[in-house]
Amino acid sequence: MTTAPADLGQSVTAPPVAGDAASAMPPPRVYRHRWATRIWHWTNAVTLLVMIMSGLMIFNAYPRLHWGAYGAINDPAWMEIRSTATDGYLRVGSVEVKTTGVLGHWQNEAGETKRWAFPSWATIPSGYSLADGRRWHLFFAWVLAISMTLYMLWSLFSGHIRRDLHVTRGEWSPSHLWHDIKEHARLRFPTGEAAARYNVLQKLAYISVIFVLLPLMILTGLAMSPGFNAAAPWILDLLGGRQSARSLHFLAMLGLIAFFVVHMVMVLLAGPINEVRSMLTGWFTLPQAKPAKGDGA
Repeated sequence: MTTAPADLGQSVTAPPVAGDAASAMPPPRVYRHRWATRIWHWTNAVTLLVMIMSGLMIFNAYPRLHWGAYGAINDPAWMEIRSTATDGYLRVGSVEVKTTGVLGHWQNEAGETKRWAFPSWATIPSGYSLADGRRWHLFFAWVLAISMTLYMLWSLFSGHIRRDLHVTRGEWSPSHLWHDIKEHARLRFPTGEAAARYNVLQKLAYISVIFVLLPLMILTGLAMSPGFNAAAPWILDLLGGRQSARSLHFLAMLGLIAFFVVHMVMVLLAGPINEVRSMLTGWFTLPQAKPAKGDGA
């Protein structure tokens, strides 16, 4: 059964049908994602993948992170990936772990030992080239900035933010938040009309990405540009210096990766065919609640 196109969050109900006829009917569908959301979703998926992989290539040129305005090999680093002749290590603060074979000291497909921070399968390009990594990174940075600006304007004027992402007063209540956390931990996903709307955890996750992580990525990226520094030097002061901007840029990337991992796990658990199809076509089949034991017959 297919309903008329509806915005995310609109109520969609099927006419009541009793008996065996109800169980024989296909579950209702709703128009969950409009064209702008779908285009931005897939544009972002490709753009962020290229930017993360090219960013890791850039990181390989200097695999240390500092706070403040300056940072060099002999300056204290809060995070670094280093190697010896035989092993690789990751150090964060005072904690250091051996990462031989993964980070700092690994072998490529030809069996050659490399001592770059991130392995070739995780970077663009796969061979070491700081210049090419920067070209890829800067080109897709413009794609990210332009697509995000257009999407934010569309979301503002179409009412998408107010209608689909706004967290209501009731959703902010500790009891509501705790209930949603428990339901997710138990892998109990919404069914029926509730599945057509974002729950509070989804809203908070998307708000964090759209209004915090992505803007922070763009701002810190601009702050590391010498040309932009000349035009707006106060940005570096706001962020605490070039090395602080670089560290925040890296942490924002880790936040996006964490979001992606959780997002993919939730998609797989909730039903990948239905979820991916809705992001391709817009149409989402509402999952139905399983009948309680003893019902039916």
